[in-house]
Amino acid sequence: MARDYYDVLGLRRDASTEEIQQAFRQLAREHHPDINKDPGAEERFKELNEAYSVLSDPATRRRYDRFGENFRQVPEDWEERVSAGTGAGARGGPGRTGDGGRRVRYGTGFGGGGPDLDVEDLFGGLFGRGGGFGPMPGADQEAELALSVEEAYRGGRRSVTLAGPKGERSYNVDVPRGVLDGQRIRLAGEGGRGSGDGPQGDLYLRVRIKPDPRFRMDGRNIHVSIPVTPWEAALGASVPVPTPGGTAKVTVPGGSSSGRRLRLRGEGMPAPQGRDGDLYAEIRIMVPPEPSDEERRLFEELAAVSTFDPREPR
Repeated sequence: MARDYYDVLGLRRDASTEEIQQAFRQLAREHHPDINKDPGAEERFKELNEAYSVLSDPATRRRYDRFGENFRQVPEDWEERVSAGTGAGARGGPGRTGDGGRRVRYGTGFGGGGPDLDVEDLFGGLFGRGGGFGPMPGADQEAELALSVEEAYRGGRRSVTLAGPKGERSYNVDVPRGVLDGQRIRLAGEGGRGSGDGPQGDLYLRVRIKPDPRFRMDGRNIHVSIPVTPWEAALGASVPVPTPGGTAKVTVPGGSSSGRRLRLRGEGMPAPQGRDGDLYAEIRIMVPPEPSDEERRLFEELAAVSTFDPREPR
């Protein structure tokens, strides 16, 4: 059995929506691969995202609470079907006869948390009077789509191959430009098969943006570091800076110190609606690891004439 999503987030089963959000934010910051360099941090972060995506959606959470790890196999509109169908009471309730005393129960999947459901009661309204199956839509399914920052930035058509119980299958996917980590792309009719004449379910691809040593994502904003020489920082210079759309130029003002951030408006992740994100370039002053004799002489000359003291309070 898959790990309980409540355990993943360290929550009780009666946790409120606010508690779910708070737990996810705290754990996501702790285990984000850009921050946590532990080899298992990325898998842990994926597990947290999956748990949050299920528990943060009220309808999906109810399905998960009722059916446990099998919740994806249950149609999303199962509650409506129960209400619209015959229901336990209309079929004679728990004490009905004629089934030889055999009743199939569909429990919560966690050994508690609510009464078991009778499968015939749950889907009774979907069966024909003669015992044949009526149309039932297939269950929605979900898979992961890993993208680089550049791929998410550009979007476009991609060929995706996914492994399934019947082998690999390829799909042509239109990736929206500027898609963010955790967003889902819907492939209509590519999910589980329906029964009878029921339509096939949908396949949802949940986007995971792969960690990149150059770019740190913050929503639609992107943070990068730009190395500069001491003289570029002191005198000012135009230097290249990497962006997901290619290399741009940024002007480093004279007198810049390490840690200074330069904002490139609109150079972050594109937004389908609204304003594009920004790119923030943080200055990092680098010195020659092995200065030549001439470089050392010039640095010594600068040290002799300069009155600048970076440790002096300002």
